Amino acid sequence: MHLFYQPGLDGPNPPEYLSEDDSRHAIKTLRLGIGELIAVTDGQGNRYAAVITKADARRCAFRITETQTTAPRPFSIRICVAPTKNLDRIEWFVEKAVEIGIERISFFFGQHSERRVLKLERIEKIAVSAMKQSLQSFLPILDEAIPFGDLLKTISEEQRFIAHLPANEPPVHLAKAATVNGKYTVLIGPEGDFSEKEIQQAIEANFKMVTLGPNRLRTETAALTACQLLNFINA
Repeated sequence: MHLFYQPGLDGPNPPEYLSEDDSRHAIKTLRLGIGELIAVTDGQGNRYAAVITKADARRCAFRITETQTTAPRPFSIRICVAPTKNLDRIEWFVEKAVEIGIERISFFFGQHSERRVLKLERIEKIAVSAMKQSLQSFLPILDEAIPFGDLLKTISEEQRFIAHLPANEPPVHLAKAATVNGKYTVLIGPEGDFSEKEIQQAIEANFKMVTLGPNRLRTETAALTACQLLNFINA
């Protein structure tokens, strides 16, 4: 069954039409018609079985026939990452992280960041597409990019890690530092790495330094590796 995204379905005035993009996809691309069954999610854990009542490529109407609610995972993953100079790379990370499983992605500008502007509109579309592709009912939170110091003030997760090797002690691998069923935040720095000031700020905010392996990774690869490792230890 094809999965579509329509927010607000659990509200007081739920929409009766798919978005214009999903309407076009359903009618023009998939050639669905009146009476055909579809699935719709609101991105908040609710999935609805529905039937098409009007096959309009601009406003495809549907009627909900059944509702299923998915419980949140017993753990949560938040990756905080500095946007890369080449935006395609951060978009790739978002797509793959959503497919693998992630609750929140936060962007920040560090002292060594090469990119200083990030617009979320396209990234949000990529996240929605990845959610539908992987047949999930939760859309991760996507946070606007803010300065690193301001980002640290938003952290509430108990298990906090920064992907940076300590100078005078053996590195601890993230897979060994994290414990199962936790609420995790992992900081991933820009291409130029964290500054010494930022590292000290993270330590003062109770972040632990961890390694993601013996190889030096690109920003987007490190972010996805951290996401996958935390999913793996909770599998």
